[in-house]
Parts: sequence; C-alpha cells; structure tokens
Amino acid sequence: MTFQQISLLLADVDGTLVTREKVLTERAQAAIRGLSERGIQFAITSGRPPRGMAMLFDKLALRTPISGFNGGMIVQQDMSIIEAHTLPQDVAQTAVELLIGHGVDVWVYAGNEWYVRDAKAPHVDRESWTVKFAPQVIKTFDAVLQGAVKIVGVTDDHALMETCERDAQRSFGNRTTTACSQPYYLDITHPEANKGAVVKYLSKTLGIPESEIATIGDQPNDVLMFQRSGFSIAMGNASDEVKAKATVTTTDSENEGFARAVEAHLLGGAT
Repeated sequence: MTFQQISLLLADVDGTLVTREKVLTERAQAAIRGLSERGIQFAITSGRPPRGMAMLFDKLALRTPISGFNGGMIVQQDMSIIEAHTLPQDVAQTAVELLIGHGVDVWVYAGNEWYVRDAKAPHVDRESWTVKFAPQVIKTFDAVLQGAVKIVGVTDDHALMETCERDAQRSFGNRTTTACSQPYYLDITHPEANKGAVVKYLSKTLGIPESEIATIGDQPNDVLMFQRSGFSIAMGNASDEVKAKATVTTTDSENEGFARAVEAHLLGGAT
C-alpha cells in the first residue's frame, strides 16, 4: 500500500488493463470507479492507434486525453487530434528499409490509418480483431511515410527481434523512440512519442505534479513512464527487467492484476 498522494493513474492497455483476450473485467471497471470516487483521475496510453482504443472509452468513462501510438498521437474522446508527433520522412524511410532488411514484416501507421503489405502476414488478423478495424494493403510504403506516426517491425522470432531492436536503437539514437510494445512488435516512433513523455504531457495539461502520478504496465516501452512517475506498478506478466524498474509488482493480467494493484495501492483495500 502506498501512502503518498496520488492524483492520477496512467495505465497501459494490452497486458495490463485488459486480459489476453482483450476483456476489460468487471473488477477492473469497479476499481476505476473507485478511483473516481476518491478523486483520482484515470488515463490510458497504448501502442495502439487511438481509434483502436475507442471501444474502451465509454466503459472507462474517460475524461482525460487519450494517448495512442505510445504518445505519438493524443486525442479527445471524439478522436479530434490534440497533438501529433510524426517521424521525419527520411527516418521513416530508413526504418522501413532496416526492418525489411532484417527480414521482418513491417506495418506503418499514419494519421488514423494502418498500412501493411500482406494482409495474411503474422499477427495482422489478431491485430485487426484487437483494434476493430482492418489495415489498408499497399505494395510499398513510399506514399504514406510523410506523416508516419509509428513504424512497427513484426516477428515471432525473439532473437531476431532483439537484433532488430538493438540495430534500430544504434542506427537512430535519440532521433526515435524504439522499444518493444509486445515480444513480437518493435515500435519506432518520434523521440517525443514515448510513455515518459505522456506522463510529462498529462502532468502539464492536468496540472498534476509528476510525483502524484502512478503508472502501471507490463512491457519495456512502459519503463519510461515508470521512471517519470511518482509510483509505478509492473504487472505479473512483465519480464524481470521491467519488474525491476517498478516500485511494486502485482499479479498478471489473467488474474486481475490491474484491479488488485488499484485496490491494494491506491484504494487501500485487500487484494
């Protein structure tokens, strides 16, 4: 249980707020209502495009800005864009070439659209089901790289993914934020499009000190928001490296880890 002042909880979505089957449980919804009753605001951030989170807005009764693409695009509940951070076209082009050169599938997100070269490639069907819209299939990405918000490398070969991540980070340095949002997704975004920057944005916009913001997540791209916030919670399904960066840990997403964390550390109840 934490005794420090918390005024906002910022949550990752997949693997954190929702289960593996993308279910927002009744207990999680009750925990969020409990936050509201305590005067604690609630916000979400995800590698998903904003429209890929729209099915959650009403259930969560959100009143805060929504941060999609790991903060690459921040929108209101009506999808009007508040702020967008796009990749420079030359960086986007190089990122696509690097990923293709490593032999992984590539997705490009620009505006509210998702582009792929092969609709039958791994994870496309699953992602379509998750975000509730289908990608546009194009032969090359050249026409959509101006204004690209996020480029994703996709592979189930974890060793290859580690190589891609390392090489991309070495190639781009501080010109991008490059981190895995899932073991099989490598997200490349604008340097200001990261979850640490989301904490900074919400702190400034809502007038809440960063020390009064709690964060909860499960993937390496959540670590930057852990480091920026006053209190951080790693899910039980997070890696040991991610857990080591958090203030506390909770159970996994299949065992009400989100709700248990809110109840124990923010509402002062039993888990």
